[in-house]
Order: sequence, then structure tokens, then C-alpha cells
Amino acid sequence: MTILITGAAGFIGNNFCHKLAKNKKLNLIGIDSLNNYYAVKIKRHRIKRLLKNNNIKFYQINIKDKKKLKNLFKKYKFDEVYNFAAQAGVRYSEVNPTAYIDSNITGFINLIKLSKDFKVKKFFYASSSSVYGDLNNFPLKESEKLNPKNFYGMTKKLNEDIARNFFENYKFKSVGLRFFTVFGEWGRPDMFMFKYLTAAYYKKKFYLNNYGNHVRDFTYIDDATNILLKLRNKSIKKNDIYNISSNNPIGLKQILSFFQKISPKTQIVKREFQKSDVYKTHGSNKVVIEKTKYKKFENVKEALKKTHDWYFKNKKYYK
Repeated sequence: MTILITGAAGFIGNNFCHKLAKNKKLNLIGIDSLNNYYAVKIKRHRIKRLLKNNNIKFYQINIKDKKKLKNLFKKYKFDEVYNFAAQAGVRYSEVNPTAYIDSNITGFINLIKLSKDFKVKKFFYASSSSVYGDLNNFPLKESEKLNPKNFYGMTKKLNEDIARNFFENYKFKSVGLRFFTVFGEWGRPDMFMFKYLTAAYYKKKFYLNNYGNHVRDFTYIDDATNILLKLRNKSIKKNDIYNISSNNPIGLKQILSFFQKISPKTQIVKREFQKSDVYKTHGSNKVVIEKTKYKKFENVKEALKKTHDWYFKNKKYYK
């Protein structure tokens, strides 16, 4: 069986690919554009760890390049496709929307159309909790009427609309994954936890938005990837959507308090609310638990400690 994983140098895609590689019966093809939205050296180290497995090949390809993608589909005849390639970052989407159009829209359309044309059996793609916007009917269910408040969230909602259109018009089935603030080993340097740890260990200022009053449904990477592994073996009904969340929202101040006990202290500069942010995220994971029977979520303090300890050993990548 041959599987394509896009965004293989990214945080979630890399961790998922690494777990899939343990099954030596699978032939894995990873692709990534290796763009410089954040340090490319981190992405290269992620790829390096993947290539220690002899059942993985990696190609530097941007998913907006339809010609290269089509040649790849012709060569490998993929059975399954997992799309984690996307331009990340909520605030950056207000600064450089073109990057999101290229990857999150054009690239997504290229992938889903090629997957349909080449009769891919299973198509999974990363959506985001950002599609909900500032809805407050917590915990948010997949059936909510979506109202994204930033351009990044709009592109992710459009992905879901396109996937629905492909089912309605072509009966092409897919699975959308609404990730809620995933954190853990090999995390992105532009995200809250790794920004704080980098500031603490390299004696930099840490800028805390909304004076630390945000609340997030932090979801540990191992839980997220374990759920994906279970979903992979389940049937797809149509254009299915699942929240990938811990259903356990935590305030940023609590996270900082925990890290301050086990890492160096640093100067925290508090800032006002940023207009692209949402105040709180909290997703119901009832539907995905019913589908996968996955219930053994990592204890949040243990997950935070594992994240810190991994960072401490690998902080040179984030300098």
C-alpha cells in the first residue's frame, strides 16, 4: 500500500508520518515545500528523522505545482492521501493572504482533484478549529454553523466546502480534521508554548497577547496522531468532519505557571487583544470518540512536561 503525506516537514504531518512508518508494510511518500514561514532547519531535522525509516521517500514539492503533483500521482498510484500541507498562522494571513490562496486553496484543489481522478481510496485533510471563529456554544460541535473571523479560518472552511462539493458531485469521500491547538514534541516555533520556552531559555522577552486571558483546547500531538491512526481504519461515509480536540480547555496563564516552575523565568510583556484572535476554543470530541473508541488521552501535566523535556534536549533547533 502506498500513501502520500503532504506537509511531511510540518509539525502534525511529520509526527503522523513518523508513526505510520512503524508499519513496514506501508510505502510512504512525503512531500513539503520547505517554505521559510519559520526556520527551515527545524523542517530539515524533521525530515532527517523520517528518512531513518527505509519505507519513506521525500520530495520537495509545493502542492500548488499541479504538474509535479500529477507526475507523482502517476508514478506511485496512491491508495491513501493525507493533506497536512498548508500555510499556517492566523495573524500572518492578514499580512500575506496570497500565500494562503496558493497553498490552502489552489494546492488543496489540486490534491483533491488528483485524488479523485486517480481513484484514491481514502482522502484526509487538515482543517482547523479556526473555522468556528468566536462562537461560544461550548463545547463546539461539528454541526455548528461556521463563522471564521480571519482569512486563515476562511481558507479552511473553503476546504470543507470543496470536499462537500466533491462528494455531492462525484461521490468522492473524504475526512476533514478540525485540529484544536495541537502541541508537543517537534512543535512549531511560532506557537505559544515554544515561543515561551525559547524566550525563557534564550533570555528573550515573551509577548503575551490579551494579557494572558485566552483559553485554548490544547490537544497533545500523541493523542491527535493516535486518533488519526484509528480513523484511518474506519469507514468513510461521505465528506466526514471530526473535531480533534482534548475537550479540556486551559487558560494560557495556567500553562505559563506550569512552565515557570520547570524552566527559567523570563520577562513577560503583556499586550492587548489581537483582532485576528478568538478568545476561547473548546471543541467537543464526542463524535470522534464514538467513531474510534479512543479515550485514553494523555494527562495534560504529563504532556506539558514531555513537551518541555523534549524542547530542552533539542532547543538548538529553535535558537
